[in-house]
Amino acid sequence: MKLPARLPARLAVFLAGAALTATACAPQTSGGSASGADEKSGTLRVWLFQEVNNRPKEKVVDSVLAGFRKDHEDADVTVEYIPVETRAERIKAAFNDPKSAPDVIEFGNTDTAGYVKDGGLADVTADFDAWDEAKDADPTARQSVTVDGKVYGAPYFVGVRALYYRTDVFDDLGLKLPATLGELAGTAREITAARPGMYGIAVGGAYTYGALPFLWAHGGALATGKDGSYASGLDTPAARKGIEAYTSLFGDDNCPASKCAGMGGNDTVTAFASGKAAMAIAGDFSHQAVESGSVKGKYAVVPLPGAKAGTIAPAFAGGNNIGVLKGTSHRTLAVDLMKRLAAKKTQGELFDAMGFLPTFTDVRQQAAEREPFVKPFVQTLAAGTEFVPASPAWAQIDASLVLPTMYQEIVSGRKDVATASEDAARKMNDAFGSVG
Repeated sequence: MKLPARLPARLAVFLAGAALTATACAPQTSGGSASGADEKSGTLRVWLFQEVNNRPKEKVVDSVLAGFRKDHEDADVTVEYIPVETRAERIKAAFNDPKSAPDVIEFGNTDTAGYVKDGGLADVTADFDAWDEAKDADPTARQSVTVDGKVYGAPYFVGVRALYYRTDVFDDLGLKLPATLGELAGTAREITAARPGMYGIAVGGAYTYGALPFLWAHGGALATGKDGSYASGLDTPAARKGIEAYTSLFGDDNCPASKCAGMGGNDTVTAFASGKAAMAIAGDFSHQAVESGSVKGKYAVVPLPGAKAGTIAPAFAGGNNIGVLKGTSHRTLAVDLMKRLAAKKTQGELFDAMGFLPTFTDVRQQAAEREPFVKPFVQTLAAGTEFVPASPAWAQIDASLVLPTMYQEIVSGRKDVATASEDAARKMNDAFGSVG
């Protein structure tokens, strides 16, 4: 995740598009490399994701590779920056054909469970646990590379959302910052009443990761379970309370369903950046997009409040990871390169170059001290974040738009909260059941 405008599109692809891997067939290489070799020389292949402006990332990676080559004189590395739009097909093919596969890849953190099910990622639990820097990785980042208690990569960067608000609007109307989600809703309606045509807070029926903090803040769970077996939590009383809190923001007194039901995360950011909305839930990676809009110099960011005063609503922790392919014939070298690419020094440099928010708590704190706008996102991470179920079924659930459909059915009036959440829970459970 990152601050410049180039990341939001890429991250949105990961958060909404992880499901493209759901159709991947089980690879023939699921048992590891055919020879079982662990060569200490030769060329390693690396696939990383291409940014809109990729040169700053390349410079950081080139520095990592220079150090690797110096320490491994008999080894070399080639890096290919692949488009995110075609990553699913290419990675699926790589899992099935080790001859054309890379040794190390960058992947979205919601893809982990699906890739593990497909047999494509190497178990690096022992290597990760022996890595001195790993002790400072935040718990959610570690969770994003963990499936059934085993680690399948190293966290690369993380991103969360917080509350952007118009300082000039709040000042003009004499408003105080909302201390709870209930106050947030009231403040939003007060703004729309005072300024007809302005959304008090921009919300979207297709904005899953903007809606989930309301569910989590009210004690709900997206799903419950462990060891790959999950059951939906959408149809519980606590979850329904959170769903109601979010969907109540759709209406003529804030964000009309006719205009907002189909909005996604990027749409809400655009509404805020253009001056259409007084508040929006947006990420650290949305900062540059807002800075480029008409509200530059007239906004601030604070953590999204929770259901109770003094609390912060749990945010979804998105981001990317670095992993080693199971079929590599250079396992030791590949693990070393994975650690270097995801190391503290590298993450600090990537933050400076690209705005990627570090996954190490100490490096992230240093970043916040250098760049004050990072502080509310660091506070959000420190308060505790949530993640999607570590199940390959999540890809199917995400691709099937189960949650957006539920929210849109409610805000359109086609279904009430109880019925829509029950239907969505059934669809989730069908997906969980389909993967065993």
